[in-house]
Amino acid sequence: MTKFLLAVHVLAAIIAIGPVTVAASMFPPAARRALAAPDDARAAETVRLLHRICQVYAAVGIAVPVFGFFTAGAMGVLGDAWLIVSIALTVLAALVLVVLVLPRQEVLAEAAGGIGGGTGTVGTVTRRATVRLAMFTGIFNLLWATVTVLMIVRPGSTTGA
Repeated sequence: MTKFLLAVHVLAAIIAIGPVTVAASMFPPAARRALAAPDDARAAETVRLLHRICQVYAAVGIAVPVFGFFTAGAMGVLGDAWLIVSIALTVLAALVLVVLVLPRQEVLAEAAGGIGGGTGTVGTVTRRATVRLAMFTGIFNLLWATVTVLMIVRPGSTTGA
């Protein structure tokens, strides 16, 4: 059962977190292009699509820690330091995504006319907003990369990794 849970946990991470990290990383430059060309419907559609991918896969990503807890319980490692740090970093990554990345994406997508056929209010949105979003996205990605390394290396683990 442990191998099954671990496989589902890893697959969920690849299938859910991977698309969020890629789409979130692609979003700031796509938003800059859309804001620079307010009449480009395709650029606005790209921004809207990237934002939707981030929203949907963020929701699907809840499966990763859920199966992670089941896997850790089956492996008997719930109290291990590497896992506790991974859990804390996962919570922090989720907060960065939900509080700092997704809302800023929505504002930029609306400004670019990519959500609800918005008006393309470029004047209220600056390049600085896309740079700030890129920074928060980078922090999110770095947190997930750190969690991934901790899951592989498991420092202090007695499981022989």
